[in-house]
Amino acid sequence: MEVADVFRCYGPAYRTTHKLPLHILKAMSAIERCRTALLGGHVERCDTCDHIRISYNSCRNRHCPKCQSLAKERWLAARKRELLPVSYFHVVLTIPDGLNPLVLVNQKVLYTILFRAGSETLLELGRDPRHLGAEVGLIAILHTWGQNLMDHPHLHGVMPCGGLSHEGKVWLLPKKSSRKKEFFVHVNVISDLFKRKFLDYLKEAYRKGALKFVGKVEYLRAGQEFQAFLNTLYHRKWITYCKRPFGGSEQVLEYLGRYTHRVAISNDRIVKMDDGTVTFRYRDYRDGNQVKQMSLEAFEFIRRFLLHILPDNFVKIRYYGLFNNRNRKAKIRLCKEVLGASAGDEHEPAAPESWEELFIRLTGIDPRICPCCGKGRMVRGETLLPLIHAPPGKG
Repeated sequence: MEVADVFRCYGPAYRTTHKLPLHILKAMSAIERCRTALLGGHVERCDTCDHIRISYNSCRNRHCPKCQSLAKERWLAARKRELLPVSYFHVVLTIPDGLNPLVLVNQKVLYTILFRAGSETLLELGRDPRHLGAEVGLIAILHTWGQNLMDHPHLHGVMPCGGLSHEGKVWLLPKKSSRKKEFFVHVNVISDLFKRKFLDYLKEAYRKGALKFVGKVEYLRAGQEFQAFLNTLYHRKWITYCKRPFGGSEQVLEYLGRYTHRVAISNDRIVKMDDGTVTFRYRDYRDGNQVKQMSLEAFEFIRRFLLHILPDNFVKIRYYGLFNNRNRKAKIRLCKEVLGASAGDEHEPAAPESWEELFIRLTGIDPRICPCCGKGRMVRGETLLPLIHAPPGKG
């Protein structure tokens, strides 16, 4: 059972009864068509036993549960060459759930503010000599969901323990690095600065008329109501935490692999679909992390999944400080020199790894070997053209 099955079965009726923006329709269509005859493919024949295998093309949509594995592994391979020989911290910055209705109708604006406020908070505290007094690096990853598929926007951040001195000659460690449950500063300091920055940028967006107020948040259009709304947010405690340092580079990569290319729900969490309901597994963090099952009406399942389709061209993984895209290679090379580590492994391989080579490395299985006789090689032959005229769900 897959998300695509739910979309094929109930998607047409859902689209009829719900007015959806174009980027949502595109994502739904891509997921429904993924690895079906609708996208075309090719035929392979074994050169020994004549076994035939048909392979259909993937949609490569970043929200598709079936299209993230190889993209994730290629991304991780690039990050592995950039890892510094130090411990890493895991930081999570969360906004109050009272903001969620406003975020839903202003995703691009509010997610951008989330990145901006979160990154500036951590970089500014890193530069502060009371805490570190150095330039730090940050990989920030946007997540918008909780285990029950409801909206829960938050940032996951991965940061090296310490930073490069302003002169670029010394690697400085946090003054509180011995307290493993903290980052270089107490989480309350991070939370307070993050809150102030986020709300300042939110007020700026309101003044510039960059926010939309429809549905449940239409009342916030009035200046007095919006200010009252801000006041409640100022008085709330914002949840921020930092996990203790990772043990080594392998643990950093394992963590990144779990978070970077995830979608709202993976196919293996879906248990069944019957009688108009979809049942899936989720982890209940409020009840001892127990794994439970939840059943939703199919339309509600689709609605919750679509909450997490990001706007077109919105970048969900961003790099700051030492890892900034504009000077990442030079800064990482300098950091490794300062730390006394070899910089030779950061260079990209001469030839990109093919998907077959990557598949072999990950699974130990050669997809080019015939699955029937185990001796011959699968030779690519006929190309299958996409069935462009067939509607979604009919392939």
